[in-house]
Amino acid sequence: MTHVNPDPEPERTTGLEPGGGVPPGETPPAESSMPEAGPRETHNPPKGWGKAPLTLIMILVVLVAAFFLAYAITLMT
Repeated sequence: MTHVNPDPEPERTTGLEPGGGVPPGETPPAESSMPEAGPRETHNPPKGWGKAPLTLIMILVVLVAAFFLAYAITLMT
C-alpha cells in the first residue's frame, strides 16, 4: 500500500504565502482525495437480500396478518 500525503506542498502550490496561508482574493487549493482513508472492505456482497431471510420475514408477516384478521373476526361475532 502506498501512502498519499493529503497536505499540499507550499513550495509547489501557487497562491500560498510562506506560512501556508492564502492571500486575500486567491482561491485556496482544492481538497485532495484520500483513497487510503477507511478500512479495506474485503466482503461486499453484490446482491440484495438472501432468499431464506426474505422468506422467513414474509411468513412472519402473513402469520401476524392472519392473527389480526382472526382476532377482528372474533370481535365481530
